[in-house]
Amino acid sequence: MFRWRKKLSVGLTIGLSLVLSLVLIPTLTAQEIEPVTILMPAPFADSTRDLVKDFNQKYEKSIHLDVIRGPLETEAISDLAISSLLLGDTPFDALLMDITWLPKYARAGWLEALDNGFDESDINDLTNGAQLGNNYQGVLYRWPLVADIGLLFWRTDLMEKPPSTPDELVAVSRNLQNNKKVPWGYVWQGRQYEGLSCVYLEMIDGFGGNWFNPDRGTFGLDQKPGVNAAQWLTDLIQEGISPEAVTNYAESETLQSFKSGDSAFMRNWPYAWAELQKEDSRVRGKVGISTMVAAPGASPASTVGSWGFSLLKGSKHKEAVIEAFKFLTSKESQLKMFEEYGYTPTLKSIYEDPIMLEKYPYIIELYKALKVGRMRPETPVYAQLSDVLQRNLSESLTQELTAKISMKNATSTSEQIMLAAGGLMK
Repeated sequence: MFRWRKKLSVGLTIGLSLVLSLVLIPTLTAQEIEPVTILMPAPFADSTRDLVKDFNQKYEKSIHLDVIRGPLETEAISDLAISSLLLGDTPFDALLMDITWLPKYARAGWLEALDNGFDESDINDLTNGAQLGNNYQGVLYRWPLVADIGLLFWRTDLMEKPPSTPDELVAVSRNLQNNKKVPWGYVWQGRQYEGLSCVYLEMIDGFGGNWFNPDRGTFGLDQKPGVNAAQWLTDLIQEGISPEAVTNYAESETLQSFKSGDSAFMRNWPYAWAELQKEDSRVRGKVGISTMVAAPGASPASTVGSWGFSLLKGSKHKEAVIEAFKFLTSKESQLKMFEEYGYTPTLKSIYEDPIMLEKYPYIIELYKALKVGRMRPETPVYAQLSDVLQRNLSESLTQELTAKISMKNATSTSEQIMLAAGGLMK
């Protein structure tokens, strides 16, 4: 009787243990898998879909990555992220952010440092342009996914080499227009939005000036190079080198004009290269890329416009998030993003790879442009400064005011904004 009860007791214990193990093992396993959520603009969410699948397959027993497909518009993404952060309990672990957002987010205390995830050797592996815009007050808060850069696209069937100065660009354009080769010489982003600020940055640097000098705390908009840059852009329209409609052009309208064969030159971002090689492009196989033009004695400049990952404050999965960052920005991932979607790589090794250079010879020009990358003013109030520049520059482009007066007004208002912000850049 005792032995029977003992056997029964042992049997029940073993049975209960088996039942509990069947119930608890899946629960424990589920708890061990860390969920990571990253908010991305729609185009990046779409282009990283396969990479996310690969990541989840590789880390299926430890991490699960979800990408939240945000709005298409850049500022709409920022508004969504900020709204969640202000509530104090954001559902996102990380954000893919535009390069100009970093000072604002970091100063507000919304970001976690990435210094423990990436070291000096990781940073040195990045191209010059990709190394910019990732730090705030000496702390690494952002890791670049793509190395976007402003470029000059030119027609190889209409000229042997691209112009190197503003005067050369105008002269070549006028000659081609006079000979009925193209209706327009040069198209660019002239609409009153962020693209116009990027265009102006390249030209003020190209005329030997700067938008803002952080060492001196001064603006250069109303100085000779700043006025010359605004005047040159205005003259392009008044002299018919660029169409009047360019004041309503963003990237897509600019691309369409150049892609249809209506212009000799175009200012745009690297993504345009893949679009220009499609079968519906009239300039397919007839396009070269270069850095922007610069006045004699000045250096060419290309606006850095990259997107990068930042870890949001309050994330409970910091190490897992950094693993996701490293995977999505690895060399293998970079190559896939470049070859399938045309996104500019961030790693030096890709540009220096003989196989890549042979397969994609134009990337040497991308590499050159990245070496002359220029940052827009790195300040928490950048959005306000850019808006001021856009509004005043637009008044010059439409001849409501002279270039000199419009840049004087832009400088005065910009100084007031900085003063109200405490005069702090970083």
